[in-house]
Amino acid sequence: MISKLPFAILALALAAHCSAAPIKGKAETSTARADSSRLTKIVASARVRQPLVVRSARHGTRRLAAIRVEPAKPSFGQMIGLHESADVLELKSGVALVLDQDTNEVLFSKNPQAVLPIASLTKLMTAMIVTGAEQPLDETITITDEDVDTEKGSRSRLRVGTQLRREEMLHLALMASENRAAHALGRSYPGGLSAFVAAMNQKARALGMRDTHYVEPTGLSSANQSSARDLATLVRAAHEVPIIRELSTSPEFMVEVGNRAVQFRNTNGLVKSPEWEIGLQKTGYISEAGRCLVMQAKLAGRQLIMVFLDSAGKYSRIGDAERVRRWLTAAMPAVTTVVHDHPKPPL
Repeated sequence: MISKLPFAILALALAAHCSAAPIKGKAETSTARADSSRLTKIVASARVRQPLVVRSARHGTRRLAAIRVEPAKPSFGQMIGLHESADVLELKSGVALVLDQDTNEVLFSKNPQAVLPIASLTKLMTAMIVTGAEQPLDETITITDEDVDTEKGSRSRLRVGTQLRREEMLHLALMASENRAAHALGRSYPGGLSAFVAAMNQKARALGMRDTHYVEPTGLSSANQSSARDLATLVRAAHEVPIIRELSTSPEFMVEVGNRAVQFRNTNGLVKSPEWEIGLQKTGYISEAGRCLVMQAKLAGRQLIMVFLDSAGKYSRIGDAERVRRWLTAAMPAVTTVVHDHPKPPL
């Protein structure tokens, strides 16, 4: 069933548009264009599903357009009911895990057994393979048509033909979650992309990541999947690599693309926050995975690993991280383990 809320919002906006007092001449045309622009923005945010008719006391019934609304595509976590699992911190993430990096003590846990798409968190393993292969970081890599996203149709500011050093590609993949950069890193691996993906899965097995599987190096495919427990293992391993720590937490980075300088910024705004001391981070998003975030951070004198998966809402993963930070800062060292496990869905 389609939610009635989007219809109500559109109806109110369109009704207000219809009932506005008419203005003559050029002013009328200008106002109409402005109203049309605002209406277009409202309509653009809705997906096509069914017609909408607006009634106005002044103008009567008017059929303005065949506007339809389609609810947002649910994530895997929403489909299996992970968001129905309540927790004391009221997190928006369907999955969360917080543990002490040194002692492995679990401080907070919510559905850590769930295996879900991980989006661009994949790029942490991509970085592990690139750095482990010890390929020259100053070697030039060229973005080609092969690196263009045909999975999701995502945009990139790295145009085909862009040439950057391997280290710059790695920097953009980790900091700005640049998909073409990540794909180019995999494609330029000895043996090509298939060998790179095989190395990713081999590394996962070597680290004991039993719930993890990769099919490509960007995270655009929902077939790249893992669990919070496995991702915590990956964060711990990646944190041991200095260049991954440095590049993933870089606030911004400028590169030459063609004949112009292009500024890239970190997808995680917390790296600039004075409240946080972040040693490693990576964000991720595709519709199947929801908003995802992993971090290594120092809080209240302890080195912690945090994993948030399938968060609903553009800023909710950051909000969840802040909720955990405030809870831990207030409670440590008296904090006790909090576990919220959702039963595994039937096969």
